[in-house]
Amino acid sequence: MKIPSFNGKSKRPQRRFNRRRTSLLRQHPGLLHLLDSGITLGSVLLCLFLLPTRLPGMELLGIGPNWLLIWVVAWSVKRSLWAGALAGVILGFLQDAMTSPEPSHAITLGVVGLLTGLIQKQRFIQEDFISIALIVFVMAIVAETIFALLLILAGDRPTEYIWAYYQRVALASAILSSLWAPVLYYPLNLWWERIKLSESR
Repeated sequence: MKIPSFNGKSKRPQRRFNRRRTSLLRQHPGLLHLLDSGITLGSVLLCLFLLPTRLPGMELLGIGPNWLLIWVVAWSVKRSLWAGALAGVILGFLQDAMTSPEPSHAITLGVVGLLTGLIQKQRFIQEDFISIALIVFVMAIVAETIFALLLILAGDRPTEYIWAYYQRVALASAILSSLWAPVLYYPLNLWWERIKLSESR
């Protein structure tokens, strides 16, 4: 209802009480942490399920993207090096449970998390998809190199075979992982930024 005024313009009545609309998540911070944990764990499980999957456009020379490596980079890029290393080791053990535990993927992903945490992306690299794709490309090469060295140290395969296979796998994995990195990084980073913002209020 509009109240007429003397200057010819009508104005809306002022309400006595301004109601603050607070969301359920702001009222219960524990619920927000539970939702954050659920989304983080769900994204890890999604990466685990995608790891053996070969959909059209997700395969190059029989190699698919390293989804767990992409997740570790997305997690570690704005966290401390120890948080990145711990996430890499945990995801590496999960990958060992799905594939072969020898040599362990916990070493390669742990190193990836550690190195990504050392980069301190928020200080030196601009926030865009190209920088994330570049980091994932380099970390995929690093991870495959470490894995090849661990295979050589195991000594149960010929070195020539390992290096020939490594050259093919490293490049294909790095290219595919860097191309698919923004698909996983963007929604996760957006969610973690919103969580950080809501916790700081």
